[in-house]
Amino acid sequence: MEIERSFKVNNSLGLHARAAARIIELGKHFSARLYLRKEDTEVDGDGILSILSLACTKGTTVKARINGEDAEAFMEALENLFVNKFGEKL
Repeated sequence: MEIERSFKVNNSLGLHARAAARIIELGKHFSARLYLRKEDTEVDGDGILSILSLACTKGTTVKARINGEDAEAFMEALENLFVNKFGEKL
């Protein structure tokens, strides 16, 4: 199964190292594969440098594409991270 969804980066620091690390840690709980896209650039969502290379500041829209058996559960958990601003208070 493959699903896609777009998310807006709402935390004040954007997709910085801690936020990227939370995405990577989340991915370890699922067998599905995550890919993140900003404009014309798509990266593998299991590498911190790949995610950081997208340079997503606050307000950026990111498209997530997840392939695999547990894609829906992974996407729900990823959405929760974005909605809750990666647990940041800022």
